[in-house]
Amino acid sequence: MTKRIAILGAGPSGLAQLRAFQSAKQNGEDIPEIVCFEKQDDWGGLWKYTWRTGVDQYGEPVHGSMYRYLWSNGPKEGLEFADYSFEEHFGKQIASYPPRAVLFDYIEGRVKKAGVRDWIRFETAVRRVEESENGFKVTVCDLPKGEEYSEEFDHVICATGHFSTPNVPEFEGFDNFAGRILHAHDFRDALEFKGQDILIVGTSYSAEDIGSQLWKYGAKSITVSHRTAPMGYKWPENWAEVPLLVKVDGKTAHFKDGTSREVDAVILCTGYQHHFPFMDEALNLRTANRLATADLYKGVAFVNNPDLFYIGMQDQWFTFNMFDAQAWWVRDAIMGKIDIPTDKATLIADVNDRVAREDAGESDYDAIWYQGDYIKELIAETDYPSFDVEGACKAFKEWKGHKKEGIMTFRNNSYTSVMTGTKAPVHHTPWKDALDDSLEVYLQN
Repeated sequence: MTKRIAILGAGPSGLAQLRAFQSAKQNGEDIPEIVCFEKQDDWGGLWKYTWRTGVDQYGEPVHGSMYRYLWSNGPKEGLEFADYSFEEHFGKQIASYPPRAVLFDYIEGRVKKAGVRDWIRFETAVRRVEESENGFKVTVCDLPKGEEYSEEFDHVICATGHFSTPNVPEFEGFDNFAGRILHAHDFRDALEFKGQDILIVGTSYSAEDIGSQLWKYGAKSITVSHRTAPMGYKWPENWAEVPLLVKVDGKTAHFKDGTSREVDAVILCTGYQHHFPFMDEALNLRTANRLATADLYKGVAFVNNPDLFYIGMQDQWFTFNMFDAQAWWVRDAIMGKIDIPTDKATLIADVNDRVAREDAGESDYDAIWYQGDYIKELIAETDYPSFDVEGACKAFKEWKGHKKEGIMTFRNNSYTSVMTGTKAPVHHTPWKDALDDSLEVYLQN
């Protein structure tokens, strides 16, 4: 009997998994029956922009954290698909920091070419995943019909991501703050805050990027409150970094060093939770946001039940091509080409080794190479097209240097594709002046 595989989510990780199975089918192999469940009405995951916040038209929590003017905050040369280059998709080499519309078009291009859309059941929310006699029972809801049903699967691959359930702290005085408070998850349009004094809490990539968006689109001032250390870049004159927020009183924000500032809005860039409310307790992954996730053998197979896989759950330097490396590995494990150890002690030892090696790293550069080595390890065990991972690591290293040189100008640099060997052109408009980030305008020579 043919195995049945459930893939949860049709974002970049889930689409990587669909492409992995389609690749095997294209090579003449017999593949399992694939069913992908996607809550949204289209593929792309976080890259599918929606104006909605809070809940969607069906009362489901809105998955997307994408905002209108987002551009890639890392060079595309570090995330390029090994089997589908930017040049193949666009018919030419493009600049190194694409806006969201351009990246969505690229992601979509590969899966359109692969012809996997029929494997996806859109507007279908996963309600429950539990172990059954022959594998897993997956209960879902057809959202337009409002009807639940259950099906049996031999394997489940969770690819729902971990940037959709916000981590929302509370500070004294929030309940009486005379302005707007929101998490980065609900941020959509920097123009909303034009002319305002904005307080950002947190020093994550979203803090850095949302603050940059606010500056670009005319916020009066940006104040970033840090728990441990400032980001330390050469910020514009209307940008300040201060210690942790202690409380707000009216519109006055008070900080740990005794200083205070008047602010119109507070944006919490305080991270996300790995949150899988549909998973039975025995199958629920609980991990911090780190490079070596808890309880995942090879970073993907759940140690408590290795027939369950989680894709893309790591903190990320690499993204799309790392999801590919994981997806190809998971495919081959399911199809019997890779043996997963049967004793739990071996699985746990693998996890512990990965944690120890991550902990031994002392810098961001160590972390980049650590994740690069992880990708090389997975690729070596499958037929995913090999590529110059070291070259991609070097592009990330260059990127880090460019950010130190100019946090508001780093996107004006270009890098060489490790897939095609060609260097990206310099974009026709400096990032700070590129207010129209549509696909059509971006691709103009």
